[in-house]
Amino acid sequence: MDMNTLLPIIIQVITGIIGGQAVGAAIKTAAMGQLPKILGGAVGGVGGAAILSSLLGGGAVDPATAATAAGAGSALNIPNIVGGAGGGAILTGIIGAVMNAMKK
Repeated sequence: MDMNTLLPIIIQVITGIIGGQAVGAAIKTAAMGQLPKILGGAVGGVGGAAILSSLLGGGAVDPATAATAAGAGSALNIPNIVGGAGGGAILTGIIGAVMNAMKK
């Protein structure tokens, strides 16, 4: 695996974790630990970026194909950053809601 393939995934995971941490801090009622916020953010970040990339006409959800088609330095693009943060926030919010509902 070369860096052009790995860098978009790293960006998606990092922005997903940031989005997950933001939602976890905003939703205090969920009382989530760090592990669910980190895992939910990371998984949601990769998924959200893939979905947004597909919706914006990227067509290729496979990070290797997308990185090759876009060329070097394309990891810092809208689908990777916004999709990663948004996907991480959404999935972490869902996990928080489920955990909160299970407590009742």
